[in-house]
Amino acid sequence: MHRFANPARFLRISNAVLPWAAGITVVLMIAGLYLSLVASPADYQQGDTVRIMYIHVPSAWMALFIYTNMAIAAAVGLVWKHPLADLFTKAAAPIGAGFTALCLITGSLWGEPMWGTWWVWDARLTSVLILFFLYLGYMALVNAFDDPIRGAKAGAILVLVGVVNVPIIKFSVDWWNTLHQPASVVRMGGPSIDPSMLWPLLIMGFAFTGYFVTVVLLRVRSEIAARKIQTLRLTQAQG
Repeated sequence: MHRFANPARFLRISNAVLPWAAGITVVLMIAGLYLSLVASPADYQQGDTVRIMYIHVPSAWMALFIYTNMAIAAAVGLVWKHPLADLFTKAAAPIGAGFTALCLITGSLWGEPMWGTWWVWDARLTSVLILFFLYLGYMALVNAFDDPIRGAKAGAILVLVGVVNVPIIKFSVDWWNTLHQPASVVRMGGPSIDPSMLWPLLIMGFAFTGYFVTVVLLRVRSEIAARKIQTLRLTQAQG
């Protein structure tokens, strides 16, 4: 793992990966949007309102996926002091916050015609809102310190404490009574959703994943450049 934590090696790998990641993301996004908004059938109960699902569900997946990866990187940074682990955590946080906000917004838009209300304080919605605040809290905490090392350490501890919220979000519909529907894709016995809707949903999920990979690589590269500039300025100031 230390080999891939070397910034110079990371930059070489990202140079090779970025064009492919960006190209695949564009192709999947175009295909996913067409299948979701045009080719997929309307739901027999929800009508065309169901098309919100193709944005809402992958956004929820990404919100949990990114935070879980941030927690892994935070643990690696604290224990093994990998130079890129903290940079990855910092780079991923705004992307995760964006997906979480998109999940909450589309969920409200979908919930109003289905439930008759924009918001309910049930277990799933409340725990996702807490996740959004965890993202915002991490970003605020990291930037609150003049010393980036202290800020990264404090942020990593917050991320690791907050990771307990991830299984709560996942299993909240099973543990408590909630208006939110239970899982229909990742579940025992296989997906309960029709293939004509499942495939567009999965393609959008892969498209969002490709977007995350592309943007987080760009943001880590930017963080590396910023650290180099900061180091040069400190060296010049001390000289």
